[in-house]
Amino acid sequence: MTRGWQFEYSFVRLGEGWLGLRSEGLREYRKVIEEHARDGWRLVQVFAPGTGAYGAAKFVELIFERPVRVPDAA
Repeated sequence: MTRGWQFEYSFVRLGEGWLGLRSEGLREYRKVIEEHARDGWRLVQVFAPGTGAYGAAKFVELIFERPVRVPDAA
């Protein structure tokens, strides 16, 4: 039998707090993406929930994936 592949996921939420997306965390999103990429993660989606005050999302969530080798079944 050959080995199969599955994916594992990482979820990083940015911009939470009373300032919402104006916080320092959001300005660091590129740094977060670059750090994850160095570790083999691929950005697959940026999720933003419904809007909060002033029509802006309360936070965004970066969703990453990377392949994981699944061992042969015995």
